[in-house]
Amino acid sequence: MALFEYRSVTLSGRLMSGTIEASDIEQARQTLDEMHVQVTELEKVKASPARSVGRNEFMLFNEQLASLTKSGIPLEQGLRELAHDAGSSKMKRLINRIADDLERGTPIDQAVQKHQKEFPPLYGLILKSGVETGRLGEMLTSLNRHLQVELRTRRILIESVTYPAVVLALTAVIITFLFMFVIPTFREVLTDMSGGQAQLPLLTQLMLDISEHILDFWMVAGIVIAAMLLLWKSLSFSPAGRRCREGICRSLPLVGRVFKNGMMARFSECLSVLVNAGCTLDDAVELSGQSSSSELLKRDCTLLAANLREGANFLEAGMGCRTIPRLLLYSVQLGSQRNELQDNLNSLAQMYGTRTFSLQSQMQALLMPVLLILLGGTVGTVIMAMFLPMTRMLSWLM
Repeated sequence: MALFEYRSVTLSGRLMSGTIEASDIEQARQTLDEMHVQVTELEKVKASPARSVGRNEFMLFNEQLASLTKSGIPLEQGLRELAHDAGSSKMKRLINRIADDLERGTPIDQAVQKHQKEFPPLYGLILKSGVETGRLGEMLTSLNRHLQVELRTRRILIESVTYPAVVLALTAVIITFLFMFVIPTFREVLTDMSGGQAQLPLLTQLMLDISEHILDFWMVAGIVIAAMLLLWKSLSFSPAGRRCREGICRSLPLVGRVFKNGMMARFSECLSVLVNAGCTLDDAVELSGQSSSSELLKRDCTLLAANLREGANFLEAGMGCRTIPRLLLYSVQLGSQRNELQDNLNSLAQMYGTRTFSLQSQMQALLMPVLLILLGGTVGTVIMAMFLPMTRMLSWLM
């Protein structure tokens, strides 16, 4: 099947444009004739490799889609208007394709699922959960808040690491120059000054040994770093790999706490929306897990929902979960018994959200000083290694 872009006029005189799939141009024209539109332009869209939508572009689209669902404007009409204001031709074509599917009667979640390579993983499931519960706008707004938390965390990490990384790169160049051209002569100077009787300190000897193999050292270091980056990227292609990546992120000091609290804030808010929409607790838990971007949470939610269907209470059903805190389990159980589940879930979402922003502020305040201290310690060690033999030599001469 090929993709054709068309411009046409409806029976009411309204201009209409979009894309349509067909085996050839004649079939595309016939399909458009059956839609009772007068085709003015019809041409085949050149094939291009599918690439996912950029994060900022996706967040803008998701926010606009949430506004459309809340305003009551027909989605296909609203999406046509959004396509006119799209920042790129790629995004414009993608939105028009989704609008075409909606006009054919395809539900929004299935229309997006057809283009799942362009959107983030599980986005179709999020839309499906929203459609099934009648809370699509709230689900999309919740997703955007979660994405903003992730974006802020990533920006803090980049800002905190950039300056020390630049300084570290310059330091590496300087140290490499010293190791290649200055330090090799250091042994000869010491030997000449001490008559061969001054034994070099262990730290200085280590630096001298490194200077003899500095190029090999950087070559091995580059290979190791490249291999680690490729391995990290390859882990995203399978559920087990994504769970491994999440486990590594959760084990990092402070960063892991930000990740965990942000995930629980979104889970609590999503659960609150689904319960308020009339979902049973087990279905709400399973849909919330499927809507999350966490494979670990998705697995725990599947287990929790299965235990709830077997008749266990919420606290007992979640005892085997590794990602859901006991506090959340206990609070949901207590809210279910007192008919205060909605209030408890909203309080949990607010608590975890506040804690996430607080931890992000701590990370922003601590990460850069820690990296600079580590950088200063590295440079100081090299300097100490260079001057330590001088003190030994002076002591020997005296």
